[in-house]
Amino acid sequence: MLEKITEKFLLERASPKAKTLEQIKTLNLSQLGLKCKDLPVKLLCRLQALEAWDLCGNMLEELPRGLALPRLRSLDLSDNEMEDVTTLDSLTSLEELKLEGNIYITVSDNYKLMVLLPKLKMYNGKDISSIADHVRHTSSNILNTKVVDVWDTKFGLSDAITPEKVANMETEFVTAAQCSIRYGPNSIKDYTRWRVGVLAKEYLRSLLQRNEEGDESQEPTNAKENNRKQAPAPSDDPCLTPRKRARGDSCASPAPGLPRLTPQKTGPPSVAVRASPRKAAAAQLAASCPVRVTTPRKGLAETPREEGGRPKRRATADQGHAASTPTPREAEASPRKRSCFRAQVSLRVVGICVFCRGNVNNKLKLPTSEGGERVRLKPLHVLQCHSKQDSPKDFSTQLWACAFMPPPHGSKDTSGGRLAATCGGDSICLIDCETGLVMKKYKVPGEEFFTLGWSTVLMSRANSAPVRPCSILAAGGKRGLVKLMYPLANVAYGEFRASRKAMSTLQFSPRQGNHLFTGAYDNKITLWDIGGIDSQYNFKVSQLMVFECGSTPLHLRMPPASPDTLLAATESGLHSFNTAQLHTGATMKRTPAMEITFPVYEQEDKDHNYHTIDGLSFLTDDIVASKSHLQPSIYLWSWGETLRQPRDKRSRGVAAVLLAELQWATTDVPYLALSTCPEKAYLVCGDDSGKLWTYSLHNLLPANTHQRGELVPPTEVLEWPAPLTKASSPVAVPSINSVAMGPGLSYLVALSDKNMVVVWKREDSS
Repeated sequence: MLEKITEKFLLERASPKAKTLEQIKTLNLSQLGLKCKDLPVKLLCRLQALEAWDLCGNMLEELPRGLALPRLRSLDLSDNEMEDVTTLDSLTSLEELKLEGNIYITVSDNYKLMVLLPKLKMYNGKDISSIADHVRHTSSNILNTKVVDVWDTKFGLSDAITPEKVANMETEFVTAAQCSIRYGPNSIKDYTRWRVGVLAKEYLRSLLQRNEEGDESQEPTNAKENNRKQAPAPSDDPCLTPRKRARGDSCASPAPGLPRLTPQKTGPPSVAVRASPRKAAAAQLAASCPVRVTTPRKGLAETPREEGGRPKRRATADQGHAASTPTPREAEASPRKRSCFRAQVSLRVVGICVFCRGNVNNKLKLPTSEGGERVRLKPLHVLQCHSKQDSPKDFSTQLWACAFMPPPHGSKDTSGGRLAATCGGDSICLIDCETGLVMKKYKVPGEEFFTLGWSTVLMSRANSAPVRPCSILAAGGKRGLVKLMYPLANVAYGEFRASRKAMSTLQFSPRQGNHLFTGAYDNKITLWDIGGIDSQYNFKVSQLMVFECGSTPLHLRMPPASPDTLLAATESGLHSFNTAQLHTGATMKRTPAMEITFPVYEQEDKDHNYHTIDGLSFLTDDIVASKSHLQPSIYLWSWGETLRQPRDKRSRGVAAVLLAELQWATTDVPYLALSTCPEKAYLVCGDDSGKLWTYSLHNLLPANTHQRGELVPPTEVLEWPAPLTKASSPVAVPSINSVAMGPGLSYLVALSDKNMVVVWKREDSS
């Protein structure tokens, strides 16, 4: 154990050797177990020529105040216990900083560093020049404008401002500004509050200075007006990506030594499009009935085959038109045409080191509506954030799944209701629905993501600190791997193989956040225990049970009123499985306990197979919404009443007890999933012509006055918003593959088969 740092000790640790402290240029104090109190400030301040300082592997929670090292350009603080980054504020010459392995460093701390260290260019081995300039200048100017507005609105004085008045109201002004100013995502709330406090104090000092100079009446109007130009909120992660050690868990941890991926350059989209198992399944469904070849998925039965027997999707004649980001002038004209800055963001990936940077915010313009009825939802943004090589000309990537981030565990904060995760192609995006900005993008070249889901697991911490819940995201696709991510900490902490075939769906248990059901194209559903994570993001995965489906599972749901039941919507029907007795020696493999049947099955013939259930969701604890492929309606039925019906002894079939039948589109396109919002008794399902069929079911459900054979019309059909390219060219109408509604129906996200994410916002009631 190091007793004391002396001048002799510092000279011994210098490289190259020096005779005096004033000559040392490189100093290595790593792996010494140092704490803040062990660093003598007076002695260290003599290192006036020090350029590189290695402090990794110690126990530093902060640096001592008052360090004056004017030539220090490189500092390594990896694998410490840093909590307070503001203690680095005196090291203004720093150009390179490493803070990898400091688990208490947050996204807000990363932003603070970019402001505190004006010359910082490299952070954890990543060039952050672009995002740092944005945070230091554009973002700070916006916050400064908001601070000035708070002063003008609540604290403006007509008489002379004296030092006494400034001192008396400083605390009140700073508090008011911090409470009223909101900017950026919730994950940088701490940074915004801190930055607003700094700017508020600086503004008060400037007022006092002008007053002392006799120029108190002159407001900085020019700067104020310039600051009012709109700019996007800063993204969650400015490529600040601490590195973690690879885990030793062979099952759960990614293999070490995989290459670090470089940012892709923008270029034209590839002509050849990878086929997916979903498209292959669509071909099998279409093989028995005449199909109109109007979309890529409709013509699969006639397409040539790739290696492995999967159908190769033919290129469509209409690939859409090139899209580009609107100009700032256009952005000022209408909030629907607001421009997007380049979001150089990434998810840090532990072990496999996958990073993505570039223009992930390709955004299409929405034309203003011309008259017509006022609708409940209005289109707000159209994004192309899953484009191949970030190209705005990519209108071929299909998007498959979306889920809104749940609020923090035990928190009443609903701000998370504006963050939605989407997947499609080789990427996963986290989108701020209000601003239309892609906050994070996780990219796996060669992968094609089909499904994702959120959950909450426990994270253990060092030094016997209490565990804390954290929201994680799981995603899977054609490689059969489940990727596990902790987006708010910018970590993709591992992966595990769920199947040898492509994954089709996944679903977390709503009762036990570490239980994950995965469905794959091997016709099996598997229940996994993914456990929690520790302070180094280690985790373990164990397989609990396997369910034999007989066909590909498409959607998985757990009935709220039946904790030991799993409902699986598959290509051969809707099946129920018993998930009880996991730890009492029960068999690891199970077959369906029963099948729920529907009246539309009676209409089947050689051209129509209605057994494919490609939409399933619970509207209440008892009421289920489901739809069958080729069926021009959506069933609402009672789970509890269905369970009480007699079961066919041979087929185990049970007839669903219908409550209502909702009118829907006539289409032969499969995999157009529906979504429900239980809080608002609302149901939405897209079709193959870009429309959203919406159903407000408040009045229908309690009354239960629906008569058999009577179709309930939609409350409203929202038309395709017809986004335009910069050249005012319309974009081809897509199929809506999936929809998701945020908490309270504040936002609705629709995913298309032409690489467009459409965000709708609920209008305030008038």
